[in-house]
Amino acid sequence: MSDILIEHADRVTTLRFNRPDKKNALTGPMYDTLANAINAANEDPQVRVLLLAGQADCFCAGNDMGDFLNNPPTSTDTPVSRFMRALFAFEKPVVAAPCGIAVGVGVTLLLHCELVYAGDKTKFSMPFAALGFCPEYGATYLLPRIMGHQRAAELVMLGEPFTAQHAHEVGLVNAVLPNAEVEAHARAKALQMAALPPNAMKVTKMLMRKWRHDTVKDAIDVEGSYFMPMLKMPEAREAFTAFAEKRKPDFSTF
Repeated sequence: MSDILIEHADRVTTLRFNRPDKKNALTGPMYDTLANAINAANEDPQVRVLLLAGQADCFCAGNDMGDFLNNPPTSTDTPVSRFMRALFAFEKPVVAAPCGIAVGVGVTLLLHCELVYAGDKTKFSMPFAALGFCPEYGATYLLPRIMGHQRAAELVMLGEPFTAQHAHEVGLVNAVLPNAEVEAHARAKALQMAALPPNAMKVTKMLMRKWRHDTVKDAIDVEGSYFMPMLKMPEAREAFTAFAEKRKPDFSTF
C-alpha cells in the first residue's frame, strides 16, 4: 500500500500520510507523490478543496531521519522543495486535521493551510534549532506574525513539545476536538467550502495571501539558503549521530 493515499470525493481531494509504522515520517518519494498530487488537484476543476490527514494517533513526525541523512536537500529542486512550492502555490482552500503527533515540517505545513483542526491529544513540536539547523518553509516570518515574537521564539528555539490547546491559544489551529472526531469535523468544513462559489474561494484566498506572498516566498528561499548548509555543520552532525545512537546530544564543545 502507498505511503500517501489519494482520495477524491465530493470535490474534495484528501491526501493521507499512510506510513503509521514510522509515525508518517516523510521520505523523498512521499514528498514527490504529495507535490504531484497537489499540482494535479490545483489544475483539476473538479477539485475545490484539499484535505490533509493522517491517522487518529499520528499526523506527521516530520522528515524520516534515515532518508534525510542519506539524501539531504542540496538544492531548490529536491522532493521536499517541490512539495513546499506546490502547497505554497495551491490556489484553493486547504484544510488539515492533525492528530497524535505533528513534528517539524508536520507543523510548518499547517502555516500554509486555511483551516486547521487538531485532536485534543496532539503533541506538536518544531525542534529545528535543537537539531542544529534553522526553521523552514516560511516559519520564521509566519509564526511571529501569528502569535508574536516571544511565543514563536519559545516554540522554535527551545523546540519543546506543546499541546493542541496551546496551539489553539497561539492561533496555530482553529479548534481542538476529540481525536476521534477531528477528521470528520475537518471533512465537514472542507465540504462546506467545496459547496461555496469556487472562484470566490480562490480570489479570497489569493487576496488574503497577496499582501505577504512575496515576503513569504523570500523567507522560504532565505531559510533554505541557511538550512541546507547547516545540515553539514558539526552541530547538526552531532544531533543526527545522537539520534541514531539513541542518546542526548552534547553541544558543550561548540
